[in-house]
Amino acid sequence: MDIGPHPYQKLPLSTTGMVVGIFLLVLYGLMIFKADRAKEIAKGLSRNHQLGTYVMGFGMVWFWLLVAPAGKGIFSSIAMDLGEFNRVKPILMLLVPAFCVGMIVLVKEFLFVRAAGLFLLMAAAPLLYSSDFEPAAFQFVMPLFCYVIIIKGLYMVGMPYLFRDAMDWVLRGDGRWKMVSFAGVGVGVLFVVLSLTAWRGY
Repeated sequence: MDIGPHPYQKLPLSTTGMVVGIFLLVLYGLMIFKADRAKEIAKGLSRNHQLGTYVMGFGMVWFWLLVAPAGKGIFSSIAMDLGEFNRVKPILMLLVPAFCVGMIVLVKEFLFVRAAGLFLLMAAAPLLYSSDFEPAAFQFVMPLFCYVIIIKGLYMVGMPYLFRDAMDWVLRGDGRWKMVSFAGVGVGVLFVVLSLTAWRGY
């Protein structure tokens, strides 16, 4: 049965671009203007189990809503049609919460990194859909950004110790910290500018 386009497919490129841009500007802006506090947080980020619990829970609820069966009201608002695999949705709805609890209880090492990786993988889908088949100029910037965060997400889930090593490298000198911070701000500015110009109306 045709259930119509998924809500992700209705997302405007200009809106998702603006959201990404503002998020990056806030995140990396704080790394510049609140550098001391940001560095303090970054040092313990990879082993912050409490924060990892919240992010993992959020990611799993998001995934749970994607595999929810049709006809469940608000719980089915972003459910995806899995075609012939729709029959396994009830099983996934049981396995996903069990997996989430198991990760939180049993995985003590790098829970935040794995959870953040899951979040990046989940976030890539709506961003890709928003730019799909859009004729806007510089449309390729959004998919390129998505492929970068997908690769990062896969590494963070599968090899979380690399995030710790990368963070240690960035924290080893003020120059490296500033380089990463200003690069992030630059990407954020790019997304905001594109959203207000080339992507406007798409």
